[in-house]
Formats: sequence, C-alpha cells, structure tokens
Amino acid sequence: MAAGQYLFPAGEELQHDTSPHPLEIAGKKHTVQTASAVLCYSRMLFFQCYPTFQRFDCKVFLTEALRYFGGAPSERVMIDNTHVVVLRGTGRRMIPTPEMEAFGERFGFHFAAHELGDKNRSGRVERPFHFIEHNFLAGRTFASWEDLNAQARQWCGRVNATYKKHIRAIPSELFAIERPHLKPLPVWIPEVYRIHSRIVDVEGYVALNSNRYSTPVSWIGRHVELRETKDKIEVQLDARSIVVHQRIAEARQQRITLAEHRPPRGHGVKRGAPHPEELAIVQAAPEIEPYLQALKRCGRKYLVLALRQLLRMIREYPREPVLSAVEEAARYGLYDLDRLERMILRRIAHDYFRLDSTSGENNDE
Repeated sequence: MAAGQYLFPAGEELQHDTSPHPLEIAGKKHTVQTASAVLCYSRMLFFQCYPTFQRFDCKVFLTEALRYFGGAPSERVMIDNTHVVVLRGTGRRMIPTPEMEAFGERFGFHFAAHELGDKNRSGRVERPFHFIEHNFLAGRTFASWEDLNAQARQWCGRVNATYKKHIRAIPSELFAIERPHLKPLPVWIPEVYRIHSRIVDVEGYVALNSNRYSTPVSWIGRHVELRETKDKIEVQLDARSIVVHQRIAEARQQRITLAEHRPPRGHGVKRGAPHPEELAIVQAAPEIEPYLQALKRCGRKYLVLALRQLLRMIREYPREPVLSAVEEAARYGLYDLDRLERMILRRIAHDYFRLDSTSGENNDE
C-alpha cells in the first residue's frame, strides 16, 4: 500500500497534545505533563510543563501558545481524544465540552479530534515529544516551575530558529510566510480563571489543592470566594475585601501566610475577652446569656461558628419563638444549634407559613 502525507495550507491548523515526562524540580523528582502546540505548516513549536493537566491548565496553555505565535489557526486545533476537551464521541463524531467550545470561539477556531488509532494525523505534535525528552529535559534540573517554563520558552526560540532535515527548512523562516494567514488575536484576552467557594477555618486559612492561604482573622467562619488564575489566588469576602496570594502550582501541603494577617505580638485578642458575636447576642437577647455560657462550655461546633449561627437566628426569627426554643433547649441540656433552629421553625411554622385552605378549592373550580 502506498504511503501518503498530510499537507496543510499556511495558518490552517495547530496540533496540540500532552505527554508525561520525569524530571527534577528543586531537588525533587516529578512526573510532569508536557503540553505541546505545533503550527502544521511552519512546524513552529511551543511547549510548557504542568504538575497536572486539567481543563483549566489546557486553557492557560493554549492562551500562552496563541500569544507566542501571535495569532490563532484559521480553522482548527487538532487534538488527541482527550477528556480535557471531549464531551463525547471520537474522531469526526467528537463533540467538545461547552466550556472548551466557547474558548475556541473566542479565538475563532474549533477543536477537532483524529480518528482512534490514526497516529499519523497528529504526527506534527508527536515527533517533538521525543525530541523534547531527549534534548531539553535530559540532564537538566530546575529551581522551580517558573524556571522550568521560562527555560522551555527560551529553548523553543532556539529550536524554531534551527534548520530541520525532515522539512528541509527553518521553522522561523516558514513562520514568516504563515504568520499573515493566522487569525489576529482579540484586542482583549480575558485571564483564564476558575472559581472556588470556601469557608475560612478557625486558624484563618482557606484550603486549595492541599495548600492553605491566609486571610484576616476577622474572616474566620465566613464564606469567601477564591479566584484562581495562572499566577495568583484572590480570596474575596466582598467587593471591597480582597486578599491576593502567589499561586502554588502543585499540591505541597504548605501554609502561606501574609505578614499583615497576623497581629503584632501582644496586640491580638486577649484570652477571656468576649467575642464580638457574643457581645451582639447578649445585647440583642440578654435573657439567653445563661444558655450562651453553657453553649461555650458544651457546644461541639467551633465557638466562632456557633456564635454566628446563634446570632443569625436571633436576628432572622421572631423573638418569642427564639426565646421559647432556647428555654426548652436549656432545660434539656440541648446545645445542638441545628436542632435548636428546627425547634424554632416548628414554633413559627403555623404563624408565618400558613397556607390558604381555600386556595385548593378555588383551583378545583
């Protein structure tokens, strides 16, 4: 059977794939995910390395690759049948996830997958992995992930300016022909990010990818939103309260603390001093102070969370049902605040959630 080859017009297609490689970073051995992108006409190469390769990392990488090339392919990005992009189907029947489809539309291309077993269809991107492993990664050590990817970018520049026997040309010179055929990048490229919801723990930290990032101590027990980008972690309590951390790419089980999140020695909250929520509870309902003191001794929840839950119930529910439920809970030694709230709801159900008994009859008519 005769052999053939794939020919691509300038700027038509970019091929993307990933491959695991072992290497050493900061004295520790890692298996990194090497992500590669190659323009099919000029064979211009760009690659970066990541601890893992999820959909977030894929969008980060492709955004950097398109910026490196200064444009996007006019037609498609060819991929292996990776679950990072694929929603269902393979080959021509592949349907990308809505998130990745929208990402491609932003730059004016669509994702396509080669048929299962058709390795020649992605040959442009398969060959560089062997070259990267035995030329760039072999014998090198790196101080950090940032150092690794900075060296990778520099190495791509040197390789793209080197004559290639198999194409009998220099990729950077062919790229001069291909560049005008690429689609221009949008004037504004939004930063790739993902959102997480967390509750600040009793030590004033939020956890992400096994690492813990500090927040002001006044945020303890509060719901916050984490905005994760390639380089930063933004912890937001509200529109005016935002904390920014340098993102740690891999799971290290580290604790990252900003100096301003710890009061100077001797200026913290004195032991035995009432918590602000405790003062607010006593001021709003002084009758339940004995129950409050017993709750502090016998409650099983973290004190800050318990105080905030009790204060919320006092503020949200009518006073009489709350006092009645607290009195009954104190009589039986009940300090489970979730159960206390159900007792309050039972007391107010008939008064505040009464349904019109005649509504059903009217509807039947």
